[in-house]
Amino acid sequence: MVKYVRFQTPSLPAYGILDGETVHEIGLLNHPPIGKTHKLADLKLLPPCTPTKILAVGLNYKSHLGSRPAPAHPEIFYKPTSCLQSHDAPIVIPRDATNLHYEGELALVIGRRTRHLSPEEAAHSIFGVTCGNDVSERDWQHGDKKDLQWWRAKGSDTFGPLGPALITGLDYLNLLLTTRLNGETVQQQRTSDLLFPPAVIVSYISRWVTLEPGDVIYTGTPGSTKKMNPGDTVEVEIEGIGAFSQLRNVLRNKVVAE
Repeated sequence: MVKYVRFQTPSLPAYGILDGETVHEIGLLNHPPIGKTHKLADLKLLPPCTPTKILAVGLNYKSHLGSRPAPAHPEIFYKPTSCLQSHDAPIVIPRDATNLHYEGELALVIGRRTRHLSPEEAAHSIFGVTCGNDVSERDWQHGDKKDLQWWRAKGSDTFGPLGPALITGLDYLNLLLTTRLNGETVQQQRTSDLLFPPAVIVSYISRWVTLEPGDVIYTGTPGSTKKMNPGDTVEVEIEGIGAFSQLRNVLRNKVVAE
């Protein structure tokens, strides 16, 4: 298992391999260290990859379906790359938003160019996994004045927290996902309960859309969600994923008003 982080240096963003509380800087993901080290506590972490595109899956846990029928295939939508937000950076509620919800998710990061692959082949295209929060404005998504597409309901600035670390070598088919709001557990389920597992999702997307290294797929959220308010703190925790051993393996963001 290797744990990667991406962080800001005085000049440019850089990648590193996390070893305890020490980060060994590397040139690119999956490259060897270049001999420079940093203290984790001194770094501003960034989303752990730089995708050319972000896709997400809706209705992918039985517990999130409610009375809706299970989909026959993965239901895919886009989130713009501009929605990405870092660990410990704020989720900003747009001034005209009224019903903003969390969605804790397992996020996949693609490791190689992927096109027309079977699920068995697609499994080898997944470089690693990280924590994601598919922040959603429910009234823009489903309300009386909903948009034709979810371009702002799912894609407004800061609506895509991702990180803090990208992990390889995990059994991502059976990880415990937990979401907390102000310390209270509000979602908890294992990724073994996904209706469509990661390799099936990647294979399905690759039939029409070529996936490139660094691309991200949010795999769906379990259970129910509820409104977030300014001052709230939302955490997404997945077994084995994270950067701060002393604070558990979590993606943490505070909610603020625009």
